[in-house]
Amino acid sequence: MDKQTEIEAAVFRRLLKHLDENKSVQNIDLMNLADFCRNCLSKWYVSEAQTRGVEIEYEAAREYVYGEPYADWKKKYQPAATPEQLAAFAAKNDK
Repeated sequence: MDKQTEIEAAVFRRLLKHLDENKSVQNIDLMNLADFCRNCLSKWYVSEAQTRGVEIEYEAAREYVYGEPYADWKKKYQPAATPEQLAAFAAKNDK
């Protein structure tokens, strides 16, 4: 692995660690602010694996990104979206 790839891998792991340490930041908040969320990272992980001939199930990618099965994470850390969050999401996606 070249240094650039090592750095990129380390940055990705650091991003996952940061998200894990900040579980109060909800996916809808990430979508509203940055147009991506933990689920997007999981989808990108699957997509990039596929382009390299590696088959990874979406749920396995989610478990990697979330650090545990998504259903467990969701039950523990993801409250229902507030009306304000939903309105911001709808407004952003109506454009």
